[in-house]
Amino acid sequence: MKVHYDNEVDALYIKLGSQKPTGVVEISEGVNLDTTSDDKKAGIEILNDSDKMNIRTILSYELQLDKNWFKGEFSWSSVQTIDCKDR
Repeated sequence: MKVHYDNEVDALYIKLGSQKPTGVVEISEGVNLDTTSDDKKAGIEILNDSDKMNIRTILSYELQLDKNWFKGEFSWSSVQTIDCKDR
């Protein structure tokens, strides 16, 4: 998942994977769900984002995973923490 915010047009895009979108479903005014030809979800676009949410909220997150999810293939030393308030 990748998150991109365009300050010039006040739009937030959350890319959910590597699939290329071929269609769009408007969820509500200014909130669009990008879909693929086989109806997979490819991304979420939020127009006029600052009217709908605090941008710092979407750029800060907490990740909670089941401890068995990684099955020993993950190293916490590779994790980086980025605080957007310092940017």
